[in-house]
Amino acid sequence: MHLSVRQPQNPNYEEDIVYVTKHNKWILSTIGMWPTVVKGIGKFVPKIIIGLSNFVSSLNVLQFILHIILEEKNTTLKVRFLGLICFASTNLMKYWALIARKSNIEYCIEQVQIDWKQVDFQRNRMLMLKYGKIGRDLTIYSAVFMYGSEMLYITIMQYALGSMLKENNRTTRVLVYPTYSGLLDVQKSPIYEIVYVLQCMCTLLFNSVTVSCCGLAALFATHACGQIDIIMSQLDDLVDGKFAKKNSNPDTRLTEIVKHHIKILKFSTMIETVLQEVCFFEFVGTTLVVCFLEYYCLTDWQSNNKIGVATYSMLLVSLTFNMFLLCYIGNLLLEKSSDIGISCYLIDWYRLPPKTVQDLMLIIAMSNTPVKISAGRIFLLSLPTFGNVGFYEYFFYVLPVQNLHKSTV
Repeated sequence: MHLSVRQPQNPNYEEDIVYVTKHNKWILSTIGMWPTVVKGIGKFVPKIIIGLSNFVSSLNVLQFILHIILEEKNTTLKVRFLGLICFASTNLMKYWALIARKSNIEYCIEQVQIDWKQVDFQRNRMLMLKYGKIGRDLTIYSAVFMYGSEMLYITIMQYALGSMLKENNRTTRVLVYPTYSGLLDVQKSPIYEIVYVLQCMCTLLFNSVTVSCCGLAALFATHACGQIDIIMSQLDDLVDGKFAKKNSNPDTRLTEIVKHHIKILKFSTMIETVLQEVCFFEFVGTTLVVCFLEYYCLTDWQSNNKIGVATYSMLLVSLTFNMFLLCYIGNLLLEKSSDIGISCYLIDWYRLPPKTVQDLMLIIAMSNTPVKISAGRIFLLSLPTFGNVGFYEYFFYVLPVQNLHKSTV
């Protein structure tokens, strides 16, 4: 799906696009989801990355499941592995959801680039840069927390456990994901090293998927907020027309505002389409994983395992923070889209022609239904929803997990 492109009106559009999309481009390129303009054999690189990523991650998750079902007999260790397999499985499903929405993602990215090219006035550019910086910073925060916590888990935590686990007076080298011994003997070199590297790559892939979901939501939602601010500035200028085209009347200016508003509503609908599945998996998966991490922190605290407590606490903070960012982004877009109707009331509408005032009611009517981002059209991503996560954690953790812990003691 390609959009018609006019001549660029913003001479700094290339620098602006790089500024707001640079980090998303880096992360999405590692999982093959960023649209490429390379011709020839280079255009197949994203497909190759997607194919290899799916093969490696699916193989690791499958071996992990086989190990838990067929080999692992220790109930305590099974509970330990449930949180990790829940994290891996939900991220794999999020990756599949992103792949299924790849064309929609490319459409939204293309729309963002076109809007940056067509900025008419410097004040509009500054409004877009304001929200572009917010989206950029949110992506960086998500990446720092997720990559930092997972690097701690796959390095310090694994080597610490590897020095403690012993079987028949022989040190057993542990892996990020336990594997099914019926396929490979991972205790032998160089099989162990190869599998360990592949599993680290798989973990980084899952973290890239999580950061990509937050980064896409931040990029698209903040871009929509910047466009909404432009509409509000156009409404403020509707009566006097100081920043409008020459010889334009209020009806012409209002027509442009309505067209711009409808364009943003369509773009926001596409954002909802792109993010609804990945946000659903993120919401449900993160809630479950956070419950397990709380359980791991409590049990390691009781057993005085300081490394385990520190590692799981870092993972707990990073996942909770990532959930907060998604809810904050959804709440930001929800509130900003509601402000358009308020702006219509605050302008000097009594100085407009009666026909224009009647047409202004169209914008007020459209703003009565604010833009929303939902998780599978079930959970609304907003700050009140983030506050309700505590209830879901109580339902999933305090009741079943504590009972399970009692049965294993």
